Amino acid sequence: MKTAFLTPLATAAALLIGTAASAQETFKVAYIDPLSGPFANVGELMLTHTQYAIEDINAKGGVLKGTKLQLLQFDSKLSAQESQSALQAAIDQGAKAIVTGGSGSSVVTALVQAAARHNQRNPGKEILVLNHSSIDPDLTGKACNFWHFQFEANTAMKMKAIANYIKKQPDIKKVYLLNQDYAHGKQWAHYGREMVGLARPDIQFVGEALHPIGRVKDFAPYLAKVKSTEADSVITGNWGQDMTLLLKAAGDAGYNLRYFNHSAGSIPGTVLAVSQAKQGQLTWVAEWHPGQADTPKVDALAKAYKAKTSKDFLAPRIEMTPRFLAAAINKAQSTDPVKVARALEDLTIDSVVGPVRMRGEDHQLLLPQVVNTIAPVDGKAVKVGWEGTNYGFRTDAAYTGNELAQGTDCKMTRP
Repeated sequence: MKTAFLTPLATAAALLIGTAASAQETFKVAYIDPLSGPFANVGELMLTHTQYAIEDINAKGGVLKGTKLQLLQFDSKLSAQESQSALQAAIDQGAKAIVTGGSGSSVVTALVQAAARHNQRNPGKEILVLNHSSIDPDLTGKACNFWHFQFEANTAMKMKAIANYIKKQPDIKKVYLLNQDYAHGKQWAHYGREMVGLARPDIQFVGEALHPIGRVKDFAPYLAKVKSTEADSVITGNWGQDMTLLLKAAGDAGYNLRYFNHSAGSIPGTVLAVSQAKQGQLTWVAEWHPGQADTPKVDALAKAYKAKTSKDFLAPRIEMTPRFLAAAINKAQSTDPVKVARALEDLTIDSVVGPVRMRGEDHQLLLPQVVNTIAPVDGKAVKVGWEGTNYGFRTDAAYTGNELAQGTDCKMTRP
């Protein structure tokens, strides 16, 4: 019997082949969002939704008949600088896509720009940015980028839904604009004044203020200014602790206001804050809300999610983001980020909220939006309490993604 011996060169080649095969067994996805600080609960919520989808995809065989998705975790610390450091660490660890969106539009914009610079300098080692929650229209408008995909309805789409609803609410007469002092807070105020003003020319905008994001501990001074204008409603883009502390201060002051917001109701603590304030109505917009009627697919997903994570399911779009990535990899029959990006363009999947399409011209996902209000359980319009309270969500209006779609001034350069 002859014994086969490998030459050193053959041994090295065999090791390289083995390493390459091993590298192909996973497609690394980096999660970069706040996991510490005032918005840590938001980041943890988004992480759990992302993890659930990736684990489910892997349990069903992964992509390309066996390649698994591997999730890496990084704390953005709500900082553009920290996020860019996390991006470089993710790239160094072999990530080909990042999932982000819960750190604010300024942070996501910095990540997109950093990823684009890296991709230009390092052909063959590109990385994609999958944005699940940052809704700055510029990200799919004048600042659009081939490497960025937005999976949440943008600010203009959400405000259009709210303006359509306010148009039919004659009791809303005086509106105050109170927002976080950063790019998106200013945009929420701008679109509120513009779109609500167009829908209801009779409405008076009685005042406007910006406050530092995540740093205000007591909103009483801001609310005193709101009260002095006799406003009945506030258009606010606040989220996380900035929303819950605003609600608390208004409750403490006995000030009954209507709030119009983009997504705060989906963030932990908001329903509890409304129930404790016992005054005020918070109306917000999402692709789905807990307790929504006639949504059997989301209901089944929410039940499975709760059984596995022991947490409440809140955001189909975040759980949907890795599924779009997986579908694009399979469509491209490749894990090459350039080919995956092209496959994402105009990709439609039959999601739990119905068919949704990633618009190719600007990389904006067109998904439905439901205007809903946090309100007491009444057994009719609100059947399910949330966060251990007797408050839940009342459906006020619903619109398709196509109904809310805006034109775009995106002029995208493609590789």
